[in-house]
Amino acid sequence: MTYKSLLKLAEKEIEKSELEIEVAKFLLMHFSNKSAHEFYMGFDKEVEQNVVDQYLNAIEDYTQRFVPMQHIMGYQTFYGYDFIVNNDVLIPRRETEELVEQVLYYYDDFYQNQPVDVVDIGTGSGCIAITLSKEEKNMNVYASDISLEALAVAKMNNEKLNGSVKFYQGDLLKPFEGMTFDIIVSNPPYIPNSEDVEKIVLLHEPNIALFGGDSGLIFYERILKDALNYLKPNGLIAFEHAFDKNEALLALIHHYIPNATVRQVKDMSGKDRMTFIKVGE
Repeated sequence: MTYKSLLKLAEKEIEKSELEIEVAKFLLMHFSNKSAHEFYMGFDKEVEQNVVDQYLNAIEDYTQRFVPMQHIMGYQTFYGYDFIVNNDVLIPRRETEELVEQVLYYYDDFYQNQPVDVVDIGTGSGCIAITLSKEEKNMNVYASDISLEALAVAKMNNEKLNGSVKFYQGDLLKPFEGMTFDIIVSNPPYIPNSEDVEKIVLLHEPNIALFGGDSGLIFYERILKDALNYLKPNGLIAFEHAFDKNEALLALIHHYIPNATVRQVKDMSGKDRMTFIKVGE
């Protein structure tokens, strides 16, 4: 069986399940250990039988048991780094890369190579915290999560990627009592409890990292309510959030931090996705 014929076979199976057909290509490149260039150049070559067997088993996991591609491969690439992922953590999304990028822009604009203390609330796989620690050496990065299982994954990623994050177990900001930060960043659970979620997400990503109460804003409100106790003067709060919650989130910000300067930013798809709150300006 050639790569071309094997790929077509897998695509037909995925098409029946109404999942993402592109996964067939990524999984075949993964199991054959080929780059995109090597893969397409060898499209008509015969596939080794052990690769065929592994690949078809993976396609069955994906189409019959709804196992995410990232769990099959064991990692998700985020900001150029390969993060370990499993059922204990949310799979990092492209939108969150944009949040990291914006935080780095803010650092350059406001802190100009000065050392800063940063905390990532609800760190999950550690993708935000670890990436910031890798990309900006002047960031002294802390992170928290209520899930011990998630923290175990984050710590593995920190070691694997040579990050410098200090991890704390606990609920939102509570583990940092008595500490203050220049930047608080968070991508908390924001799906309303009643909202339908794709089966592939619901079955294999932790509910604790998905659902944000009836409104989807419960964790934002809890962070905002306490944030001034943990922010240094002229501090920054950076949120990722659902595309349809920017106005409701803005109302919460005006309630809890009325004198803040707020900037809301769209993602690459043109959806309202990020909110930045500068305090003390």
